[in-house]
Amino acid sequence: MRILMYPMGSSGDVHPFVGLGKALQARGHEPFLITSGYFEDLAGRAGIPFRAVGTREDFERAQEDPDLWHPKKAFNVLVEKALNHSYAPILEYARELNKPGETVMLAGTLAFGARNARDLLDIPLASVHLAPCLFLSRYRQPMLHGAPIPQWAPGFLKAFQWWAGGKVADKAVLPELNRFRASHGLPPVRDIIRSWWHSPDRVLGLFPDWFGPPQPDWPKQTRLTGFPMFDEKGMHEMPPEVESFLQAGEPPVVFTPGSAMAHGHDFFAQAVEALKLTGRRGLLITRFRETVPAKLPETVMHASYIPFSEVLPRAAALVYHGGVGTCAQALRAGIPHLIYHMAHDQLDNLSRVRDLGVGDGLAPKQFKAARIAKVLNQLLDNPENIRRAKQISERFDTEAWMRQTCELVEQVVLSK
Repeated sequence: MRILMYPMGSSGDVHPFVGLGKALQARGHEPFLITSGYFEDLAGRAGIPFRAVGTREDFERAQEDPDLWHPKKAFNVLVEKALNHSYAPILEYARELNKPGETVMLAGTLAFGARNARDLLDIPLASVHLAPCLFLSRYRQPMLHGAPIPQWAPGFLKAFQWWAGGKVADKAVLPELNRFRASHGLPPVRDIIRSWWHSPDRVLGLFPDWFGPPQPDWPKQTRLTGFPMFDEKGMHEMPPEVESFLQAGEPPVVFTPGSAMAHGHDFFAQAVEALKLTGRRGLLITRFRETVPAKLPETVMHASYIPFSEVLPRAAALVYHGGVGTCAQALRAGIPHLIYHMAHDQLDNLSRVRDLGVGDGLAPKQFKAARIAKVLNQLLDNPENIRRAKQISERFDTEAWMRQTCELVEQVVLSK
């Protein structure tokens, strides 16, 4: 079977599809990774055929926009700098690679162009959602920046909130999306985030039900499996200096603001000061070395990239942006979390970390050294937090989760 995979976003959005593609290859299938040219090298190292949607330079321009991390402006940045330019190449590659009756498409949440290809070419499509916040609900609702209705509010108020949010999303997305659809003889669409981004063929939630319990108003075609957990392990050697640092003392607190965060100067400056206040060792991970203070204490080290599965089991805690892939790695490592939530799925993932009793969070305005140090001490000096984190790590069965995901993908082409 040929599988066209369309992730859109940063490494945290693309890694799960690479891991899934490798698993599907091992089962005898033919996956293609179709995403930003920024990830062509990764696809090559993973041995997955690749097609580019935009260039590396396009990706880097979007990455450098500070509004990408703004709670109210981020979605429009994604629409203007990524989504609006993706519809034509996504359809082009679907036409090129489609083997009628033997092809299925897997689309990340924002790969709306795959839905156009499904409607035009009759290719079965599974929507792949990596985080539970992508399922709007009037029951256990996702916690999102700019969504003021509290969890305890009656269902009709939550429904009104998502109706209003849907109108805002439609205003941003529909002009170009419906223009493109009309140019190909397709009818207009609406209600993007409330319904249309869920494929009628299959919806896959790549997270376990104990992290995002299904709600009664989720799409009936939804199936949950578990976190994919691919993080380039085996593709990178542990830098000797990092290995020496890890062995030289107590487990460090790891700080990372996300793979696409090019504006982490204040994040790392506050991190270093917080580590001084706590007397703890720290490891700062970012590809953007210029965002890290030039002079670091001997107890603090910078690394460009290390697979989290190799470093977090040797860490005391993780301070990070709250992306769901990084969150999953910390959950599997069995360590406490401190989430610096800015936009996207981050606030909702924090709410679930809190529900599990394994971490806490700070908004950017609260992310100051004294406050960071206080929360870290509360997390790390409480044996109950450590115990709960270890218990959560025991729930992971990554091989079974990936097998279930592959089986559901294989069923999509048969069910259409």
